[in-house]
Amino acid sequence: MTERIKISAGLLMYRFRNGELEVLIAHPGGPFFRNKDAGHWSIPKGEPDDTETELLNTAKREFKEETGIEPDAKEFIPLGTILQKGGKTVHAWAFEGNIPSDFKPTSNTFEMEWPPNSGKKMMFNEIDKVEFFTVEQAKLKIKSTQIDFIDRLQQYLTEKKN
Repeated sequence: MTERIKISAGLLMYRFRNGELEVLIAHPGGPFFRNKDAGHWSIPKGEPDDTETELLNTAKREFKEETGIEPDAKEFIPLGTILQKGGKTVHAWAFEGNIPSDFKPTSNTFEMEWPPNSGKKMMFNEIDKVEFFTVEQAKLKIKSTQIDFIDRLQQYLTEKKN
């Protein structure tokens, strides 16, 4: 039996506020993450479907599904890949964008038994919130393996400026 390689693709939205770089990251929904913060946020991402051959298209689709935001940008900056602790390879791109201050994400939902062993099925949002954070704040909140994406974006923007 061949083991399926686990791949995800996602987008890291960024903006400049008062001259400071900020990145948009997402907090997972559902009961397991309700009271978890530092180290649990992520870039909006997901797995390719059977028809997708371009991972950037996967990243755009997943970003829209998880946030409700259409990723409309002239440039998508390749941020390369990282390997998450669970063995999944994540491909990422960055783009410049913004959201209204009162924005609420509209993500896909998933069903699970809750409470455990209750026999009751409940629906939960994949993402319960998205927020812009400064680079320092985001590095405290995002999964540790995804910090590289923020570092690579910073490096790209610094090189582009010089």
